[in-house]
Amino acid sequence: MALWGGRFTQAADTRFKDFNDSLRFDYRLAEQDIVGSIAWSKALLSVDVISEEEQQKLELALNEIKLQVMEDPHQILHSDAEDIHSWVEQQLIGKVGDLGKKLHTGRSRNDQVATDLKLWCRQQGQQLLIALDRLQSQMVSVAAEHQATVLPGYTHLQRAQPVTFAHWCLAYVEMFERDYSRLNDAITRLDTCPLGSGALAGTAYPIDREKLAHNLGFHSATRNSLDSVSDRDHVMELMSVASISMLHLSRLAEDMIFYNSGESNFIELADTVTSGSSLMPQKKNPDALELIRGKTGRVYGSMAGMMMTVKALPLAYNKDMQEDKEGLFDALDTWNDCMEMAALCFDGIKVNGERTLEAAKQGYANATELADYLVAKNIPFREAHHIVGVAVVGAIEKGCALEELSIGELKAFSPVIEQDVYDILTIESCLEKRSALGGVSPNQVAFAVEEASNRLAQRNTSTVKVRPARLTDIEALEGMVTYWASLGDNLPRSRNELVRDIGSFAIAENNGEVTGCASLYVYDSGLAEIRSLGVEAGWQGQGQGTALVKHLIDKAKQMAIKNVFVLTRTPEFFMKQDFLPTSKSLLPEKVLKDCDQCPRIHACDEVALQINLDEQLLTKTNVA
Repeated sequence: MALWGGRFTQAADTRFKDFNDSLRFDYRLAEQDIVGSIAWSKALLSVDVISEEEQQKLELALNEIKLQVMEDPHQILHSDAEDIHSWVEQQLIGKVGDLGKKLHTGRSRNDQVATDLKLWCRQQGQQLLIALDRLQSQMVSVAAEHQATVLPGYTHLQRAQPVTFAHWCLAYVEMFERDYSRLNDAITRLDTCPLGSGALAGTAYPIDREKLAHNLGFHSATRNSLDSVSDRDHVMELMSVASISMLHLSRLAEDMIFYNSGESNFIELADTVTSGSSLMPQKKNPDALELIRGKTGRVYGSMAGMMMTVKALPLAYNKDMQEDKEGLFDALDTWNDCMEMAALCFDGIKVNGERTLEAAKQGYANATELADYLVAKNIPFREAHHIVGVAVVGAIEKGCALEELSIGELKAFSPVIEQDVYDILTIESCLEKRSALGGVSPNQVAFAVEEASNRLAQRNTSTVKVRPARLTDIEALEGMVTYWASLGDNLPRSRNELVRDIGSFAIAENNGEVTGCASLYVYDSGLAEIRSLGVEAGWQGQGQGTALVKHLIDKAKQMAIKNVFVLTRTPEFFMKQDFLPTSKSLLPEKVLKDCDQCPRIHACDEVALQINLDEQLLTKTNVA
């Protein structure tokens, strides 16, 4: 059923419906639409449009729908709903009846889709930052291994001056660093919430839009309702960042394809990222790199298409804007896949150091050194340049390198040349002399590797921030705990309990967005339990849980607590944090009383683990 049928007396032509409907691609916004709907239900409660009981019913039902989506997102595609908003509303009405029809009060699909898309962009942007970080880390690691591996540097695809393989790697690390900065800036700029802007003129209800924005993890609310529903700058900006980064990836791919060729034989790619020929058994083709190079045009095309779509659109929302998603999804997916594949190409790469050194010695790459030598002998550079050019011609005619010319032959080009010239014509000298910041000398390359490593390490540390919970976190905390409790993963906690125990909670935060929580519950026996540990969907596997556990363990140590335990269905995770299995029967009776609240009490599959902080401290002291 369409959300707008009352005005019409005839059904839409099926061909128009197929042409108009967007569910086939905007189903990817399902979780964002549900999260936004939960926040909107709380906003409606705040202005007395719905009661607290109605809001709780809506939130529980929406969380159930979210669970269905997480288990199988593609189930949505079996529906004939017009778009993801219609699908969520249909599912909600199916669970709570007419109450589900109240949720859209004061809201338009215009501000709804704008909010969903910004939520998706923000989350996807964080994933792309992680992908960029991984690629840079992989390249810095390879650079660290090959600081002494000489490589010919090129201009115009002609051998120019010797560099090192590490220096080449770090050149791309710098490019990806700029991409990282651009992406960070784009995420900062899109961090405003359009919800509450209505169709174009704003909502008719006195909703606190700043509070609504904060509940959704946005920095602030948007300032103009017309702009809010028609703004797609963030879509184009993300596509622009993706396009520039794909340009860098394409250049990287081209270099590596050249280095991997039989003519160069500088590197050999691992079997895991190459393929063979159906006819020629000797072939080992760099398909992964060629696809990266090929997919670059695809991302450019998406950006150009989006800019042409928005060009000359009048305010405010127009159906043209439905074209924003397919290109965006494809561009960011492609960028992410290409970064992952580029990182994989450096995994198992073999660098043929003997061949790269041999190539660096060819092509008269030390000609500039000879010119500099002459300048040091008080010959003007332009004259020195000419002398060396003539010397190169002479060496070519003889079929040898500059350093293979005799001192007599060299003096024929300039009488100031002495025996000491041979010291400066070596590869080692060529590299050593480039000792200014950013140069290719061993000291500068070592400094650059260390600096890049430190930069990445600091970035990783700052990505996950864990802090004590505050009363202003109650909305987010209640939403997370209620959601996980509805899945049976945690014990239910009322809002009053959360307010009372706020001091026991820690919050994981990513760029101002609450992404996880956990609490340390202390028993009167001095034993403590880690409870309510969870990480929001889309943030798992990024160190959030580990950071939360470490924070609570440190807190327990400060409180002189000797033992911390956990009841969990994921013991492997806690064992990585030095927890050891223990028996539930060894836990105090008070601990097990809480299990009475658990919906799985009669089919409990939780494992008990414990960490002895005194023993851990003793072990570390002995090791030290």
